[in-house]
Amino acid sequence: MKYNNSLRQILYPLILVAVLIIGIFIGRFRSSSNMQTSAGSRLLIYPQTNKVENILNRISEDYVDSIDKQDLTEKIIPDILKHLDPHTVYISAKDLQMANEELEGNFGGIGVQFDMQTDTVMVVQVISGGPSEKVGILPGDRIVSVNDSTIAGVKMNADKVKNLLRGEMGTKVRVGVVRRAVADTLEFEITRGNIPLFSVDVSYMINDSVGYVKVSKFARNTYQEFLAAIAKLKAHNCKDMIIDMRENSGGYLDIAISMCNEFLSKGDMIVYTEGKASPRQIVHATGTGSCQNVGVTVLIDEFSASASEIFAGAIQDNDRGAVIGRRSFGKGLVQQPFPLTDGSEIRLTIARYYTPSGRCIQKPYENGVEDYHQDILTRLEHGEFYERDSIVLDESLKNFTRNGRIVYGGGGIMPDIFVPGDTTGINSFYRSVYGYMYQFAVKYSDENRAELHRFETAKEMSAHLESVSIMNSFIRFIEKEGVKINNKKLNQSRTLINTLLKAYIARGTLEEEGFYPIVYEIDNIAQAAVEAIRTGEVKAVLAANEEETTVGE
Repeated sequence: MKYNNSLRQILYPLILVAVLIIGIFIGRFRSSSNMQTSAGSRLLIYPQTNKVENILNRISEDYVDSIDKQDLTEKIIPDILKHLDPHTVYISAKDLQMANEELEGNFGGIGVQFDMQTDTVMVVQVISGGPSEKVGILPGDRIVSVNDSTIAGVKMNADKVKNLLRGEMGTKVRVGVVRRAVADTLEFEITRGNIPLFSVDVSYMINDSVGYVKVSKFARNTYQEFLAAIAKLKAHNCKDMIIDMRENSGGYLDIAISMCNEFLSKGDMIVYTEGKASPRQIVHATGTGSCQNVGVTVLIDEFSASASEIFAGAIQDNDRGAVIGRRSFGKGLVQQPFPLTDGSEIRLTIARYYTPSGRCIQKPYENGVEDYHQDILTRLEHGEFYERDSIVLDESLKNFTRNGRIVYGGGGIMPDIFVPGDTTGINSFYRSVYGYMYQFAVKYSDENRAELHRFETAKEMSAHLESVSIMNSFIRFIEKEGVKINNKKLNQSRTLINTLLKAYIARGTLEEEGFYPIVYEIDNIAQAAVEAIRTGEVKAVLAANEEETTVGE
C-alpha cells in the first residue's frame, strides 16, 4: 500500500541526510579515562548505522499497516535522486530492458509495425526479411490472438500488445490472423528475431545539389546508418547537406562525436567534458571525415537536446556550418550508467560537456525538476518560439566562434538563423480533427493498398492523392464521426491538413521516403535552410562578426 504524505514528509529529510553522508557510519574509536573496567581502559565502538535501511526496517516492523519494503524502496530512490539534477535517474530492473532498447538499436520481436483500429491490431508494415514476412504475414492483416490470449475487442492498449509480441530472440510466438477475403482465422508460428530500430529516418535529395538527413536519436547503430545516408547523398552529387536534429533528445556521446568528425578538419575541437571526479577530456577531429568539403547546415528546435546540441555546437563554434531553427533544449550534462545488483541501474551525472568555444549550454535547474521541465512551456508563453527578441541572453556567458562570432552559453544552442514557429492553418478546427487524420490515413491505406503500391516516389504518390481529392474523402470521414464542418476555418487549415494526410498515407507504403518529402511542403525551417543555402546567406553568416540573423515575421 502507499505510505501517506505525513510519512513522506518525515522520510525525506532523513533520507537526504543519509545520502549526503553516504549512509554508512563506522564508529570512531576513542578511549576515555573515565570509562574503566577491571581490565583497564576499553574501546567504545559506535555501531554501523545505515539510516535508510534502519528507517525501512522500522517501518516494515512497526508501521500500523503492512508495507511492501521492496516497493517502498523503489519509490524512495527516485525521490532521493531528484534533489541532484534533472537527468540523474533510477531505472528499475523491469524497465531497464525497454530503456536500453531505444539506444541499443534492436530488440527481439516479430517484425511488424501495427496500429490499433477499433480494438483490433492491424499490421501497417511488415519489415523486409523479418520473421513475420518469412511466415507470410501481410500488411492489412488483423492480429486477433497471441498464444492463448485474445487481443481483439478487449480494449488492450498498444504497450500490452508490444509486450506480448516482443521477447527473446529465438523464442516462438503463435498469432491468429484475420485477413480480407479469407473466411477462416489463419494461424502462424513465428520465431522472434533481431528487429532493428532505425535512428536515421531518411536521406534524400531536396533538389539537384542539397541533400537532407533526418536523425531522430543517437543510438548504438546511428553512426553506421548516418554513413550510409551521407554516402547515398554523395552518390547523387550532393554539394550541401541539411542535417535535421529537431526533436532529437540525444543518446550516446561517442556517436555524436563520430558524426561530427565526418565534417570537421584535423585538430578541430569537437567537445570537452569535465566534472569533479572526471578530469577534463578533450576530443578533436581526426581529419578522416568523408564530408569535409561538403556544406553542412544543422536544423534544431526546442526539443533538440544533449548529443544533438553537441553536434550543432561543434559545427557552429568551428564556423563549419550554420545552425537554423529555434533555441535548443539546453542539456549539457553527461550521465554514466551504474548497474545495481538487482538488475536496476542509476544513470548518474558525472560531468558537464562544453562546446569548442567553451560554452556549457546546460540551462539552470536550481528551482527543481518540475520547474526545469516546465521551461519549454515558459518559453512558449514568453513568445520565444515566434520572436527572436523574446530571448534574454546572459552577457556574462558570451563566447566566440573561430571567426569571432558571438555565441552564448547557459541555456541551449542559439541558431545562427532564427526561424519562428509556423502557425499557419493551426486553429480550433485543425485541433479538433487532428486525431482523426492518422486514423483516416491508416483506413484509406488499408482499403486502397493495391493501388497505392503502384507508386514508387513521394512525388508520384502526392500527385495521385491530389487527383483523387483525398481532402474530400477525409471531410466525409470526419462528418460520419460527428465532426461539424466550419468552412471558414477548414479553408484556413486546408493546405496543412491536406499535406499531412498525403504524408501519412505515403508513409504507409513508402515509409519515411514518402513521408518527409511531402511534409517538406509545409516545413518552414527546412525551406528556410534551402533558401539560405541558395542565396549565400549561410556563407555570409559564417563569415560575419555579428549577432544572429532572424528570418520571417
